Amino acid sequence: MNITKCIDSSGQTRVAVVEDDRLIPLQTTAELPTLSAILASENPKAAAESLARDEPIAIDDSTRWLPPIDQQEVWAAGVTYKRSQTARMEESEAAASCYDQVYNADRPEIFFKATPSRVSGHGQPLRIRVDAKWNVPEPEITLVLSPSLKIVGLTVGNDMSSRDIEGENPLYLPQAKCYDQCAGLGPWITLFDELPSVDAITVDLKILRGGDVVFDQSTSAAEMARKFDDLVQWLGRDNTMADGAFLMTGTGIVPTSDFTLHPDDVVNITIGCVGTLSNRIVQGPTS
Repeated sequence: MNITKCIDSSGQTRVAVVEDDRLIPLQTTAELPTLSAILASENPKAAAESLARDEPIAIDDSTRWLPPIDQQEVWAAGVTYKRSQTARMEESEAAASCYDQVYNADRPEIFFKATPSRVSGHGQPLRIRVDAKWNVPEPEITLVLSPSLKIVGLTVGNDMSSRDIEGENPLYLPQAKCYDQCAGLGPWITLFDELPSVDAITVDLKILRGGDVVFDQSTSAAEMARKFDDLVQWLGRDNTMADGAFLMTGTGIVPTSDFTLHPDDVVNITIGCVGTLSNRIVQGPTS
């Protein structure tokens, strides 16, 4: 089941399931008033199926998607793929040994990524910083976690990163990662009773500039050095997620040092078994 948030024709925010190119708004209740409440239930899929449905809405260019998040925090893991380790060592000679060590360490790199207000959904803009010259998307399989930190589904994540800021000094990581419109999630959450095999969870990144493909690369969860459950248990150590959380699991696709995003680029990230998240890149004052 795919479940998301959208704005209907009356301007109301709705929780909806996605079926056959249609959005089907759900009639939320006092017991299940929000998407996060559905995700926090013992069986989110059954909870969503228990809600009455309104008339379907056709998905087209006028569809107003919202990121499938309420009050959850967004966290991210780093250096979980060999390619990410290599790229981080290339961008910062001073921090090369740190990235080399964390790739092989028991404790992973986990950092806070975004508050809900900094998250963009499908079709909404993502931002590159005005004080950075080397900006890249980071396509990431994103775990959807209940308040008990149970993995209830997956979504597509874009962990935008200013690599020159991070490379200058690893202590600048929060500025390279967390700012307005720094994270993409969507277009929906795919609820799973049991996650598919890692080989089936592929990741594809395509970047369009002026309608032309300027970057195209793929990987899969099978290339990860860490397991999903391992990342989740580290996130939960001495850490409470009252509303649940989203955990981006790292990227295995990193453009080379001669590539940077431009305003009006379109970033398309496809996660196998989930869907495709598409965002246009902007720069400058927040609208």
